[in-house]
Amino acid sequence: MRIVLALALALTGAPAMQPSGHIRVDQVGFAPGEAKHAYLMTSGKPAAFTVVDSRGRPVLKGTAGRDLGAWNAAYAHVYDLDLTGLKRPGSYRIKSGGLTSAEFAIAPSPLLALPASKIVTFFGGQRDGGRRHSTDRAADVYDWPVFTGPDTDQIKGELTKVGGPVDVEGGWFDAGDYLKFTHILAYVDTLMWAARRDGGPVADPRLRSEAEHGLKYLDKMWDGKSRTLYIQVGVGAGNAEGTFVGDHDIWRLPESDDSSKEKYIRNRPVFRAAPPGEPISPNLAGRTAAAFALAAQVEPDRRKARAWLDQAAEIYAMAKTTDVGPLVTSLPHAFYPESVWRDDMELGGAELALAAQRLGDPRAAQWLAQASHWAEEYIANDTGDTLNLYDVSALAHADLIRAGAAMKDALAADLKAQLEIGASRAAKDPFRAGARYDQFDSVPHAFGLAATSRLYRSVTGDRSYDAFGTQQRGWAFGANPWGVSFVQGVGDNSISCPHYQIANLTGRPATGAVVNGPNAASLFDDGLGGHFEEMAKCPADGVDRYEEFTGRGSRFVDDVRSWQASEPADDFAAIALYALTLMARD
Repeated sequence: MRIVLALALALTGAPAMQPSGHIRVDQVGFAPGEAKHAYLMTSGKPAAFTVVDSRGRPVLKGTAGRDLGAWNAAYAHVYDLDLTGLKRPGSYRIKSGGLTSAEFAIAPSPLLALPASKIVTFFGGQRDGGRRHSTDRAADVYDWPVFTGPDTDQIKGELTKVGGPVDVEGGWFDAGDYLKFTHILAYVDTLMWAARRDGGPVADPRLRSEAEHGLKYLDKMWDGKSRTLYIQVGVGAGNAEGTFVGDHDIWRLPESDDSSKEKYIRNRPVFRAAPPGEPISPNLAGRTAAAFALAAQVEPDRRKARAWLDQAAEIYAMAKTTDVGPLVTSLPHAFYPESVWRDDMELGGAELALAAQRLGDPRAAQWLAQASHWAEEYIANDTGDTLNLYDVSALAHADLIRAGAAMKDALAADLKAQLEIGASRAAKDPFRAGARYDQFDSVPHAFGLAATSRLYRSVTGDRSYDAFGTQQRGWAFGANPWGVSFVQGVGDNSISCPHYQIANLTGRPATGAVVNGPNAASLFDDGLGGHFEEMAKCPADGVDRYEEFTGRGSRFVDDVRSWQASEPADDFAAIALYALTLMARD
């Protein structure tokens, strides 16, 4: 019977089954004048496409462009769909061969202010203090732990108290956990103040308050009297002997910690960058000074601004820039394995110079010279990365040019070289990704490239990388193989099950949370991991809806257990916020 039916269908000319496929597009949208591209991923041949408005009326027709390459065995072709001719504001979808895309908008650039605003909301939910860890107001200081190995966070033996109590209440939780790191928070607060400064009228009005919250915490972490910088609150894991547990060992809400039976959950240990009065790791000195100096550039009260400038200068002067050795970031260092520091010193010096120029401080020329020196050293020794937590040279270069550095051409050339790192990757990638998606931090790298495209334009007037920057933003918002926006609550299909305790246990979405995104497929070979009995199951059916899109050595899993892909972090959110704020001003 089945054979007869198949023959009958063939004889009547019934249409063949359509090849499987998907249309991927930036689910936020585009400004009218931007280059606009979407992608048809399929197992078959290219087809014509039609863009329809919210009423289903055709507004643009075209033919799929060239084949950009295979994504995986199931999707042997990815075709470019050029939508650049679409300029009228409105909401649209793309249709091709029975496929329909997610909705996207055409609207003026402030369209991007909305996702930026959602990210500010996320930081509000990350705030510590009050009913969360009130014991941080009087915390004990401990010597650095000894770890059982170079790649583990498990502690060997007991902790040794060396001081305290100190008030380290406040700040933001670092990620989906409740640890706090000065290294991360200084980077985040620097980008917040930069977004407030550079965003002008499109900057979220809450941004100043959020940046001040971060700066208040950094002020606590620097003890000017003893010249001590505190770098961390809490420990990630317990010890090998099993006498205490750490933050990552239990799944709970932060409000419960003050009454916890676990001693280092209830009373969290604090650690120093160095003994009192001794020089501190230059990456920490540079980026912490930058946060205070950027606040001094924005603060309308000039007396307060001068106080922030003096504090920035004090911290900057504590940097150890000879016989540097391993950098200090977190304990263990493997949590945040930074290896370059000249960019941080350049950034700190550039922001000090700009703040001093604004306030008429005669030290401006001195800091400009120091920043220029560290820029030269960075270009000679440390190039090869792009803007992210571990390399802040793009922002440093742009602000050093604004401060009047004589080496403008060299700085602009290095900004261009960083963009070319991403552009050369994108030219070979079916979805024009400039970041490595088979490694950690693909999403923040994409937003970093988007931000750098605008920084480069702002100091050179050259728009040649505008379209590239727009592509990177689009990749993060859904123009990727998985069709996922990696910012929760942004786009038709955003991540829904982040590795985030507060959202998981309360059922409230982590709106504005920015996650790592795809990562090396090999990281999932032993399963998702990250499971706790207290976790609410998410997704409820446990099905991996994105498994078929694993390709080119990368995988994305939207599951609360998949910390490798779905854990949000403050540094991810901060660079996304800065990039979107810059682009909203276009």
